Amino acid sequence: MALIEMDSICKSYVLGDGTVVPILKSIDLTVYPGEFVAIMGPSGSGKSTLMNLLGTLDRPGSGIYLLDGENTKIHNDQELAHLRNNTIGFVFQGFNLLPRRTVVDNIGLPLFYGGEKYKERVWRAEHYLKEMGLSKYRDYLPGQLSGGQQQRVAIARALAGEPKLLLADEPTGNLDSTTSDEIMKIFTILNSEGITIVLVTHEEDIARYAKRLVHVKDGEIIYDGPMY
Repeated sequence: MALIEMDSICKSYVLGDGTVVPILKSIDLTVYPGEFVAIMGPSGSGKSTLMNLLGTLDRPGSGIYLLDGENTKIHNDQELAHLRNNTIGFVFQGFNLLPRRTVVDNIGLPLFYGGEKYKERVWRAEHYLKEMGLSKYRDYLPGQLSGGQQQRVAIARALAGEPKLLLADEPTGNLDSTTSDEIMKIFTILNSEGITIVLVTHEEDIARYAKRLVHVKDGEIIYDGPMY
């Protein structure tokens, strides 16, 4: 069964004067468990909007989106949040860590929202912190870490909920090339362990870590196939 199945997805925005601006036009996209997909496209192509729809952070104007077999259209916001929290881990360009909470608390945050008890949250946070090679930083604040270390913490946080799918939106956008390569090697290892990854990037050298390329232009998919 597909993990992601989009059928004729459209999305438009209405300007203040009532003008309707189409962003995505009849998107068909299927992603199976274990894939590593890079989504590329120029600025304004619709790739960020597509990522928001994949993460159920926004709803399409029309079309059907099945996430892990669930029809997202029939879920209310609370049900959608539950599905999202149990299926998806997010990694963002800006890390999105809480500056006044320790590293271990940041990693355990999705588990807190999922209702996990404190001891379980700490145990899992420490486990994934160790996986990222950052155990000694458990009680640090995010501002005390380098950009690469903060992104590793963000990846650990995304993994803490044991998601089936990682959505990474420009995860190396704030990092130098050496650190970017280190982060992408982590994604490669995670994918080899069976985690499905969908990555948005504008950098070709980052996209090449993926096995499949989806190229978006003017709200449409113009290429969907093996990385070339």
